[in-house]
Amino acid sequence: MQFHAASDAFLTHLAQVRRLSPATVRAYRSDLADLERSACRPSVADVDLEDLRQWLWVATQRGDARSTIARRTAAARSFFSWALDAGVIPTDPSLRLVAPKRGRTLPQVATATGMAEVLDGAAAAARDGDPVALRDHAMLELLYGAAIRVSELCGLDVDDVDRGRRTARVIGKGSKERVVPFGAPAGTALEAYLVRGRSALAARSGAELTRPGGALFLGVRGARIGPRAVYDVVARVVGPEVKAAVGPHALRHSAATHLLDGGADLRAVQEMLGHASLGTTQIYTHVSAERLAATYRLAHPRA
Repeated sequence: MQFHAASDAFLTHLAQVRRLSPATVRAYRSDLADLERSACRPSVADVDLEDLRQWLWVATQRGDARSTIARRTAAARSFFSWALDAGVIPTDPSLRLVAPKRGRTLPQVATATGMAEVLDGAAAAARDGDPVALRDHAMLELLYGAAIRVSELCGLDVDDVDRGRRTARVIGKGSKERVVPFGAPAGTALEAYLVRGRSALAARSGAELTRPGGALFLGVRGARIGPRAVYDVVARVVGPEVKAAVGPHALRHSAATHLLDGGADLRAVQEMLGHASLGTTQIYTHVSAERLAATYRLAHPRA
């Protein structure tokens, strides 16, 4: 089978069967296209281990990050494993392909005090009833209060939120559904936005809110808000106040760290974040330990 035909079939498998995120599929598509150019083999069965090693060596020489090379290795392994199972190739050339160890960096998090100042500022800006300010306040409270991803926030419909129980049903990675709780401040901000903000944003575009469902958070033109707009809101509102942790995902990092700082069970935090592996959640225990060590070095006379 031609390389590009096998690659297209594999990417379709990732999207429709394994239900990986569009971002992951795009990254794998780019990696496999680069491998095809590097190997110069018309048939996928002609690619051998030396082709793969040469491909990764070139990426290393041009200065690609270890995380990028590790992802490329994973893409190649996954592709050739699928091709073997599908009967496209007789042997898997990637079995002896070694990925570089990823350097693990601790996520940047805001302090609880810093987050309180940001959210208090957003609440103050929303008091005059401006629809955009009401929306922004509700989004920030939910990003931090429920520790959800930007994609999960943008995908929320009105019917996904149980305002009485203060829970939201989100669709995470791999189309996995989970229910996350949020606190009273987020509940209050959401209520204000739904009562006074959402209908006003929809009216700006002439959209009629004739049904109770539909997108929870709307852009300035009345359509479902997109990730780029959420990033812009966080950069504008959070950036000046919390310089160490800017970006929507930093609010999720901060929420997870603050939960563990407050004594939350690690597995409960894993479930709330929607992590498939407990090891992914454990990174936040290292953040807490680092913060404790830094406080100790600053405050203890024998540090």
